[in-house]
Amino acid sequence: MKKTFFILSFFIAINVSAQEDVYPVPASAGLIFITNATIHVGNGQVINNGTIKINNGKIEETGTNISVPADAKVFDVKGKQVYPGMILPNTDVGLKEIGSGVRGSNDYQEIGEYNPSIRSIVAYNSDSKIINTLKANGILLACVVPEGGVISGSSSVVQFDAWNWEDAAYKMENGIHLTLPSFIVRFGRRGGFPGVPGQPQADPVKEALDKIADIKDFFTQAKAYLQEATHKEINLKYEAVKGLFDKKQKLFIHCDQVKQMLVAIDFVKEFGFDVVLTGASESWQIADLLKQNNIAVILNQEHTLPSTEDDDVDQPYKTPAALQKAGVLFCLNDDHEESRYRNLAFNAGTAAAYGLTKEQALQAITLNAAVILGVADKTGSIEVGKDANIIVSEGDLLDMKSSIITQAFIQGRQVSLDNKQHQLYERYKYKYGLK
Repeated sequence: MKKTFFILSFFIAINVSAQEDVYPVPASAGLIFITNATIHVGNGQVINNGTIKINNGKIEETGTNISVPADAKVFDVKGKQVYPGMILPNTDVGLKEIGSGVRGSNDYQEIGEYNPSIRSIVAYNSDSKIINTLKANGILLACVVPEGGVISGSSSVVQFDAWNWEDAAYKMENGIHLTLPSFIVRFGRRGGFPGVPGQPQADPVKEALDKIADIKDFFTQAKAYLQEATHKEINLKYEAVKGLFDKKQKLFIHCDQVKQMLVAIDFVKEFGFDVVLTGASESWQIADLLKQNNIAVILNQEHTLPSTEDDDVDQPYKTPAALQKAGVLFCLNDDHEESRYRNLAFNAGTAAAYGLTKEQALQAITLNAAVILGVADKTGSIEVGKDANIIVSEGDLLDMKSSIITQAFIQGRQVSLDNKQHQLYERYKYKYGLK
């Protein structure tokens, strides 16, 4: 018994010591002013030497001729740049802590092929160590997405200053996520085909078309079910996709190949879904077609190799400009596992170096993301009536040489930028006499 008690005490002590002293901030109340700012609104507009008036967490006024009461709480940010808080549009933050080897820290995937009733929000861990690291890099909101199977479930948008998932929820169940099958055979590590030696290779196109027929059959049955006035039995899977048919939810289709994207367009025409392509590395090839069908795009990762050996080596850098030129609504993401998504701003910086203007690149990680995720009425830009989700940087947010976040506000409350990595940095500076 004593041994058991000692072991339990040991693990409790480890867990307690592993927690950062970073707590959610109470709701913002009263007036706050951010003055002498270079304000990058997020919609392409820049206000020099501007002021932002925040009242009870909402942006009440922005401009250059705003009077500031003598007794007001003021943040003078002269010489600094002010931006909307960045939004990570497709991520497993809060669902996956340690990618491999520690299954107990992960809750992002369910067994089975069709799981539309799975809700990622209820598995979201607001105490994730990754969250505070993202905040320190200017990312204040994210869309938390389930994985696995064909239909993975519903995503939700969260804000990064919360005690639990209920506090974090910013927009519940904004979309259903579908992964399309591949139309090509991937070569093995040494150049060989996958499969069993001596056995005939399956036709990837036929297999993909068969799976797509099954997916369409699922949605056809769901549509018929939802048109019934009454049901003898409740089908949770069909009930879960109701929002797709009444346009309260979007269908996020995860794919990269042109053939897959053509199938996505077919979904729009056949079922009338509001479709967003996620990944979409080859979207530049059919940008005009995507525009014609009003399909938005989330580019998952810009700092990557091109999709095929025939593509330009810098094609991933040029794709945002190609979509911008075609008038396609798109946003940028960062799904790099090793850096854990903190380089979102620098993905946008690369896009700015390859054809976008700085303000267009900023919009791709703020307002565009908010529009695609269905939260543009509340966030994404520094405009009157929206939540004060704001970051302050000493220099250009998109330039890793000068991007140093000094302050962040979520719904008007100034949040801590401390995080586990910063604490370890300070700890070992002290240990080796460098502090």
